[in-house]
Amino acid sequence: MPSSLLKSCYAEGNPSTLYIKGIQFFFSFGLKEEGLSLMNRAADAGYERAVYTHAMTRAMFCCDGQYFAGIPRESVQRIGKLVQSVKWGWGLWYSDEFRQNRAVFVSAYVPSFYRCQCEIHVDRQCLCLWHIDMSKDDNMCERCFWIKENGTFLRHFELISVIRDTRNW
Repeated sequence: MPSSLLKSCYAEGNPSTLYIKGIQFFFSFGLKEEGLSLMNRAADAGYERAVYTHAMTRAMFCCDGQYFAGIPRESVQRIGKLVQSVKWGWGLWYSDEFRQNRAVFVSAYVPSFYRCQCEIHVDRQCLCLWHIDMSKDDNMCERCFWIKENGTFLRHFELISVIRDTRNW
């Protein structure tokens, strides 16, 4: 896409452009405040992917789960699949902080997901992210529901690092 078109879309406050730039700023360049602000602006404009990604990012990096309330539970799986299906980059672009937060999530939250008795689950020998989405049915408690969704996000989300650098827009 021509740079001038992207600049125009950004200047006009196009939600998808704000979202893309927000993800790039946050995850690729380490500009956390700017990235969260852009994702939040896109979410406030009603861009579903931004609502979802902003909530997941806030929960993972800021220990702030308040934004989950803005996503209807019945829409989470559909929106999550949209966000996770876009193959923008590769795992090698993940920052050390992203990897560390994923490791903390796996060690701190995933075991509680499997221990919770909210719903019958499939026993797993490996308490990891690879089976979390198939371990319980839809009747799980809210806490387990969001642990599962965060785990699925961490497993599938790929960065936008391969798009041109937009810091100078």
